[in-house]
Amino acid sequence: MFSSRYFSIFFSLLAMTFYSHSIYAGYYVYQMPDGSRVITDRPQHSQTAKLVRKSQKVGGIGKAVSNTIVVEPAAGENKFDDLISIVSKRHGMDPALIKAVVHTESYFNPNATSRVGASGLMQLMPQTAERYGVFDLYSPMKNLDAGVRHLRYLLRRYKNRLSYALAAYNAGEKAVRFYNGIPPYRETRQYIRKVMQYQSYYQKQYRL
Repeated sequence: MFSSRYFSIFFSLLAMTFYSHSIYAGYYVYQMPDGSRVITDRPQHSQTAKLVRKSQKVGGIGKAVSNTIVVEPAAGENKFDDLISIVSKRHGMDPALIKAVVHTESYFNPNATSRVGASGLMQLMPQTAERYGVFDLYSPMKNLDAGVRHLRYLLRRYKNRLSYALAAYNAGEKAVRFYNGIPPYRETRQYIRKVMQYQSYYQKQYRL
């Protein structure tokens, strides 16, 4: 038979277990440096893990995890950093945002061409590039300059509402006007999320 001493130890351990659980009860969603998110029932104390959401209930936590875009490395992603910095500074734009758009649009391929005719680093349509006096869409500098100027114009038009500007960049100004806001296109909404996620990722690089 167990002595009273063993019962005392048993209940002490049980109490410690309960107390430990009460401290860590709940769920935490953290964003990692690569843009991915993890869910855990224990708080993290790493400087590289950014707390996105915490809750005592699991409901809604899955959505917080799924609503992220993992930043995938792209070949030559640092090749145009100097040009991006120069053009962004020239037009007063966030270089992290411009790099995010380039990453999303062309994966840093200056010769990229879409099936609808968008070309270059920022995937400009010929008529859009012509609007800014650019005809060589495959010139990295000229493409970046026209693309940055166009994005700056859109931001001003939509009173610095980045989601609207990105929607217009992706789907066109007519679509934004027709829906009086962000069009309900899955591709466009995914595009906005992706650019914003990449912007957050690249802001660490530019220390903004």
